[in-house]
Amino acid sequence: MAQENAAAQLVNSIFKTPELKSRIGFTLLALIIFRVGSHVTAPGIDTQALIDFFKSQQAGGLLGLYDLFVGGGLSRATLFALGIIPYISASIVFQILAAVMPNVEKLQREEQGRKKVEQWTRYMTVGISVMQAWGYALFTESLQGAVTHPGMAFRIQMTLFLTAGAIFVMWLGEQITERGVGNGASLLIFFSIIERFWPAIVQTFGFLSTGALSPLKLVVLGLVMVGVVAGTVAITVAARRVPIQIPQRSVARGRQRESSKNFIPLRMNAANVMPIIFAQTVIVVPGTLAQFGSRAPWAQEMAEILNPGTWEYYVLMAILILFFTYFYTAIIFNPVDIAENLKKQGGFIPGVKPGAKTAEYVEKVMSRITFPGALFLTLIALLPIWIADAINVPFRFGGTSLLIVVGVGLDTLAQLQQHLYLRKYDGFMKKGRVRFRGRATTY
Repeated sequence: MAQENAAAQLVNSIFKTPELKSRIGFTLLALIIFRVGSHVTAPGIDTQALIDFFKSQQAGGLLGLYDLFVGGGLSRATLFALGIIPYISASIVFQILAAVMPNVEKLQREEQGRKKVEQWTRYMTVGISVMQAWGYALFTESLQGAVTHPGMAFRIQMTLFLTAGAIFVMWLGEQITERGVGNGASLLIFFSIIERFWPAIVQTFGFLSTGALSPLKLVVLGLVMVGVVAGTVAITVAARRVPIQIPQRSVARGRQRESSKNFIPLRMNAANVMPIIFAQTVIVVPGTLAQFGSRAPWAQEMAEILNPGTWEYYVLMAILILFFTYFYTAIIFNPVDIAENLKKQGGFIPGVKPGAKTAEYVEKVMSRITFPGALFLTLIALLPIWIADAINVPFRFGGTSLLIVVGVGLDTLAQLQQHLYLRKYDGFMKKGRVRFRGRATTY
């Protein structure tokens, strides 16, 4: 009941805030444009041949994973078939470069440097889009009956078509971030994934009516999904609060500011869904090579060994997720910056010396809480496969898509609450200034 009242208050506050309401309206308009463009088919393509290929067993590799993040646009050869993935790939590249190249890290700390890095990211997005679009054109030509008039003209046309779509999606995501509710790139992936939920639900009840799925299995699957969603939400918001203390300081007119106690929230799952994506990308490479290079016996053998359901797949997937969890967390989390910023504010962690000791302490705490987060990511990635094999259901629900939906949903709610707090704070400040000016003039 308390949560329902809080949700109702949040909705009422949103509609009473004109600026926030306009931001939500702009975001919805941008998402509608994105979904409309995701159904505009490229010229010269027989979409049925592509859909049949992606429905077959051969489409479970890298292309199937990519198609998940673009809402099925890849299997339909739409204008936005590449989606926001080229932009995210370029952003990840610069995140890694910042971790290994001091010059790039220095640029990201400055306002002008961040603008320059963002510009480089856009240029790299264009380059990645051109390469992916050209590869996709070659892929469609390799499918029998998928292309009406194959050749160089078709490849150039498809490359221009998909590259233009990817650039527009990148611009649309930036507009949502600046003029909407924020998290533009994440929201585009979020709506691409949830768009496929309704057909999956209809398909599930279709299996129930045809007898392919028994009512008992459906109940068991529903309970498992509810438990997985609850666990995903709990781990996503879980954080270790490291207490900090900022001593008192002298302010205007000789007054002393009281010391304040606060905390640094260290998220248990700081890497979010990226380790699973990296692990799945690596593990499906042999299968993808086997699809396009069937004459390589080692690729076919590796694809059979690493097929979901084998113990080799489970072991390698778990190792890769654990590795990429620590790897990506080390890239996005810098304890040295936290220690320096805390030292500049005059703050400290009780019982820990400022500076290098603080950085070591924060890094040690982060390493400890990252391990259970990595174990959870491994479980969420493998549990759907285990459940599907155990109760023999004709489909699998993905832990990757579930993590993205939950994470983006929680981040969006946090963004909305932050906008509300800022608006209320501005309102209080305006009232305070008016009262202060009134007293000053009468005095």
